[in-house]
Amino acid sequence: MARYTGPREKIERRLGEKLFLKGERSHSQKSAMTKKPYPPGIHGRSRGRKPSEFGLQLKSKQKVKNIYRLLEKQFKNYIKSALDSKKEPYNTILNKLEHRLDNIVFRSGFAQSRDQARQIVSHGHITVNGKKVDIPSYEVSSGDVIGVREGSMKSPYFSSLMPQWFKGYEAPNWIEVDKNKITATVKGNPVLEESGIRGDDLQSIIEFYSR
Repeated sequence: MARYTGPREKIERRLGEKLFLKGERSHSQKSAMTKKPYPPGIHGRSRGRKPSEFGLQLKSKQKVKNIYRLLEKQFKNYIKSALDSKKEPYNTILNKLEHRLDNIVFRSGFAQSRDQARQIVSHGHITVNGKKVDIPSYEVSSGDVIGVREGSMKSPYFSSLMPQWFKGYEAPNWIEVDKNKITATVKGNPVLEESGIRGDDLQSIIEFYSR
């Protein structure tokens, strides 16, 4: 499946906001947004014009799309299907994004970024209810148990790298993590406050795709 492979921190600088796309680096002083808090390019330091309403909507769309590391077609399909469902749009959109398997792996602390989570899912390291699933966009349901494939536990990533952050990681309330068994159980639905997404960004996205 195609995906963006360019510089992730340039996306943050362009949008003028930290999206925490680089895992632990995003929280450090090495972060590009810390060292260069202005857009990339020769005119990055100059003051730009006030963005239009469309420009603000586009920025919100780009921001949330990049947080979840999705391409335009896939992101648009999530939004359109949520709007067509006639259900409450904010929660419907949030659930579709947060219940992706790669996002659950990230939220459970098995990975430090969604890119990292997508990679370990794609490489077949992750199970859902005991069965290997290697599709990052797989929709996880409430009650599903996410684990690590037994044959993957001896790999350097799970035996040496992940333990460096996993024990101190705190998952959101809607995911129950067993740090001894290295499993995560989806107990319910996410809430907007825990997602890191702003309500006004969701409203802008809805308006953008409703044009």
